[in-house]
Parts: sequence; C-alpha cells; structure tokens
Amino acid sequence: MIKFNHVICQFLIMATVFFLTGCVVKQPAFQGERSEQYPSPQAAQFDQKKLEQLTQYIGKEARTTGMVVLYDGKVLYEYGDVTKVSYIASCRKSVLSMLYGKFVEDGTIDLEQDIGSLGIDEKDGLLPVEKSATIDDIITSRSGVFHVASNAGYDKDSFLKRGSVKPGEYFVYNNWDFNVGGHILELYAKRSIYEEIEEQLAKPLGFQDWNIENQRKSGNKKKSQYLAYHMYLSTRDMAKIGQLMLNEGSWDGKQLISKEWINKTTTTVTPMDTLIARFGPADPKAPYMSYGYMWWLIDKFLDNPVYEGAYTAIGYGGQFITVIPKAKMVIAHKTKLDLLTMIGIAYHSTKDKVYWSMIDQLINARIAP
Repeated sequence: MIKFNHVICQFLIMATVFFLTGCVVKQPAFQGERSEQYPSPQAAQFDQKKLEQLTQYIGKEARTTGMVVLYDGKVLYEYGDVTKVSYIASCRKSVLSMLYGKFVEDGTIDLEQDIGSLGIDEKDGLLPVEKSATIDDIITSRSGVFHVASNAGYDKDSFLKRGSVKPGEYFVYNNWDFNVGGHILELYAKRSIYEEIEEQLAKPLGFQDWNIENQRKSGNKKKSQYLAYHMYLSTRDMAKIGQLMLNEGSWDGKQLISKEWINKTTTTVTPMDTLIARFGPADPKAPYMSYGYMWWLIDKFLDNPVYEGAYTAIGYGGQFITVIPKAKMVIAHKTKLDLLTMIGIAYHSTKDKVYWSMIDQLINARIAP
C-alpha cells in the first residue's frame, strides 16, 4: 500500500509540474484591434435585466471562465476574463476545418485523393482498404480506419473490426482521423498548423492574445505517430473566429475563406438520426445535432426556428464557438480546466446542458420588435 501510494504521489507531482509548466502563457506577439462594443444592451435591443439574470445563472450553475457574445458583429455581453489564453480542446477540429478552405479552393488539396498515396501509414500498418480512405473521409470522420489515436477523447466504443467497412460508409468520432487531417494540411501547406492559424486567422482578424509560442502538439507516439494539434486561445479571439464564420468567410471587405467552403463545411454529412442511434436521444433541453466537416450542426433545439442553420464547435469541459445566423449572434465560451479535471480525477467544468440553457436565455433576452 505504501509503495502504491508513493507511485500515485509521484504521478500527481509529475502531472502537476507538467500542468503548471505547460500553462506559462507568453505575452501577445502583436496587438489586434478590440471588437466594437454596444454602449448598452438596450442599444442592441436586448433586455438588460434578463442579461443580469443570465450573469447570476452563470455564477451559480456554470464554471465559465470567459464568455463573449457578439450580436451583429459587436460585443453585446462579456463574462469573466476574456483575455485568458487556455486549452480549447476539440474546438481545434472546427478551426482546422476552416484552414482547409484556402487549399481546397485553389485546388492544392483534392478531397478525393486517398491517404495511401500521401504516405499515411502507421508502424503497425494500415490495411489496403484503410489506405483507400479519401481526405474527405478523414475530415468528416468517416475514414473507416479504426486505429487508436495518440490522444484520448474519442468514441472507441463505436469502433468496428479493422477492415470491416469501406471508407465513407461509417461515422465514428475518432481522433485518429482528426489528427491525420492536421498532418495532411501541414503536408500541403508546407508549414505547421499554427503558422497557418497565424497567417489565415490571427493576423487578418486581429487576434489580441495570440502568440504562436503558446501552441503545442501532444500525444503518445507509441499509440499513433500522428499527434494532436492542440490550440490555446483566448475567449475574445475565439469570438472573432465565430464572427468570420457568421460572415461566411468575409472580414473587412476581404474574402479570407470562400463562402462555398463555409457552406460546405456546415452542411450535414452524418445525419441526426445516426448520432441519436449512436449516442441516444439528446436531452430535451439540449440541441439535436448532425455532423458536417468537423462542425456540429444544430438540427433542432426547443422547436425554436431561430436555431435553423446554427452550428457549433464543442470542446471537452465547456469550450464552445456557437454561430446562430438567424439571430446574427456568435457565442464564444471557455472553461479553463484545472489539474484534477485534466487528469480525470474530477470534473470541474461547464456541463453541456448548462451551456445550452445560457444560449436559450440569451435568445430570450432579445426585445421583440
């Protein structure tokens, strides 16, 4: 027992050291412009009392560390420290989807190219049928490659026998696909994902808290040679990403990402019924969703038509970038995860149902014309 406790103690010490040293945030590399802000909620036709009630709800029910709400391109509401840079978890995948647009549009990337021809393989080998998966299959998580990923946080319970399905036939939320998707982008870009974020997003959108030195990959190469391209952003910079999506790729009169790519990536590939069969029916107070190109698409939420065409990036623990076109609204939400949550001992995070209640309260705070 003493030896076991000693091992646990050593593990916690090492994890703490890793966590703390990994959380030293570099100062912004350049200063972007602050988003324009409404002088008051009333100026944007929102009920101030209802937004105050939302603030009370967040403080009581959520573990929100930062939240920015943009309405019609301007800041309507903020909560917490929106400048803090931290881990955005699986929201990284939706950001990767955006980065692909440039290369698909100019013909550099052919989505129908198979991964075998790109030299994608593993030390324990991929099957011929797995190598026939296309880039399109990879970035919609329908590759049919049931190989473990270098990092945790994927739906391994839905894995099938290797080689049992053809690529494109079966959806499974697999970090192997997503990590390979990042690797493929770097092959074509001839530079890192983080350099692409800086050139495609951080500089033109005027990120206020970006420093490429805060970005780092992680994973266990003994499991898979393709590492996870984790991203560390502030809430207010995440909000700008959401606004670019709401603008259909346009920013300050420039088309940074083609409108066609934005529309394609937010169109259903894996339908809602498939996800219900896989994960069970959604909580009645949460959205029913389908899946596109690394974006979760809101098919139905509280039978409110305002959510038609809405979509969201979702990351473990309470990370979100939600776009609601019919409401002209973007919501960026962060929960900076603590050590106990990161190593799986506790779950100090913002629950999904709490977040979606916050979204519904925002929608209901609008003053009817």
